[in-house]
Amino acid sequence: MGKKNSKLKQETIQKLCEETYFSDKEIKQWHKGFLKDCPNGLLTETGFIKIYKQFFPQGDPTKFASLVFRVFDENNDGAIEFEEFIRALSITSRGNVDEKLLWAFRLYDVDNDGFITREEMYSIVDAIYQMVGQAPEADDENAPQKRVDQIFSQMDKNHDEKLTLEEFKEGSKADPRIVEALSLGDN
Repeated sequence: MGKKNSKLKQETIQKLCEETYFSDKEIKQWHKGFLKDCPNGLLTETGFIKIYKQFFPQGDPTKFASLVFRVFDENNDGAIEFEEFIRALSITSRGNVDEKLLWAFRLYDVDNDGFITREEMYSIVDAIYQMVGQAPEADDENAPQKRVDQIFSQMDKNHDEKLTLEEFKEGSKADPRIVEALSLGDN
């Protein structure tokens, strides 16, 4: 069972080299590590959360990891295969600003309807605070609700209470702190 997943086919490696910012050698190295952690070639949501807990022991990354898992799991089959993993990692770690912003938009657009609502953004911002173990007071200017209100006042140009991809991209490019926060793979 594990044998069939133990080696990537050359055509798969070639395809991933074309689709990502990784070299042949890097893809092989990542695959080796992926199989070490996921011998059956599949990363489950539970396994994904476990990995996040190792990086954020001071907080609770469960909610955030679940939201990120949803974006990594491109085919929505409940598991991340190596190819899905390496494509997402490529964008979050080496992608250009537009690629990272599209990826982040998909993260924030929890219901996948093509818009980010205040509730969806709040869900992500709150999940980030939980993950890093910080719970600002409600009246603190960094409180999740105030942060979301601030972001929406900057980005929601037509005041329709939802952000399009264009509004999100323009607003993120205008505020470098947002782009910095989205560089998930750089941390």
